[in-house]
Amino acid sequence: MELRSIGSSDLRVSPVGLGCWQFSRGKGLGGSYWPPLPDPVTREIVRTSLAGGINWFDTAEAYGWGASEEILTETLTMLGKSPVSTVIATKWWPAPRTARSITRTIGKRKERLNGFTIALYQVHQPISFSSVEREMDAMATLAGRGDIRYIGVSNFNEKRMRRAAARLRTHGLRLVSNQVRYNLLDRRIESNGILDAARELGVSIIAYSPLAQGVLSGKFHDAPPRAYKSIGVRRFLKDFQASTLEKTRPLIRLLGEVGARHGASSAQVALAWLLAARGEMIVAIPGATRPAQAEENACAMNITLSGDEIDAIDRESRIASA
Repeated sequence: MELRSIGSSDLRVSPVGLGCWQFSRGKGLGGSYWPPLPDPVTREIVRTSLAGGINWFDTAEAYGWGASEEILTETLTMLGKSPVSTVIATKWWPAPRTARSITRTIGKRKERLNGFTIALYQVHQPISFSSVEREMDAMATLAGRGDIRYIGVSNFNEKRMRRAAARLRTHGLRLVSNQVRYNLLDRRIESNGILDAARELGVSIIAYSPLAQGVLSGKFHDAPPRAYKSIGVRRFLKDFQASTLEKTRPLIRLLGEVGARHGASSAQVALAWLLAARGEMIVAIPGATRPAQAEENACAMNITLSGDEIDAIDRESRIASA
């Protein structure tokens, strides 16, 4: 497994990181989206991820209003990881705030992260009472003070991403990442300008929901109705509807066939495709609510798909996501 750079930074990360929304402990914005995890389970997920070669973790202020940041770094410390051996990415929540909040709340972020360096600080989403330019000015201030190392954004469209990159250049800095939803069932960034602009600007794409929140594992396509009760509000999403599951069944079948040739699961093949199809500018942050999922995610980095397999999955994916 070779590490990948995040944009033009010197951050070298595993192609797969661990998304930590599920560590919210049921608190904060969207905290109830995932069932609260017992601390021992969280610790085992992190331990398993590290053992599998994952060296970076993506969290956020909004994930339990710091609960995810706290349990993550407490666990890393317990496992003997130092602030210099692990890459931590976190995010500032913009709404309903102004850019002044970026500098005013950085102390709380550092407190929650228990001394771990903020390697990548991201604006979580575009809705704010301040302009992109003011937000980037504030981020540049933090970088200048040494509070953060690099700057990214999340859920920014092409225009806003270009504005962020342009403003940072006036400070002698570079935008290094845009975290967006990207998977075999959601390929909008390929047609709305985000992927092309990221390539032009030297910005990495951090793909969240790379498994479409579990749909690409195939476990829901033939699951009995009672299986959906355990996934909370996800069962109301489009990807989980019966008509969509039927439409995506050929893709799931193909992922299973490819996986059988590699001794891998459908989910692992879906991750492997994401990491291979667009080159090293893509990294992925699947979540995990069980240690076995964390192990499976990490092992996906060891799968090498052939060109024919990549093309076949690409074709079937375009039909499924149309």
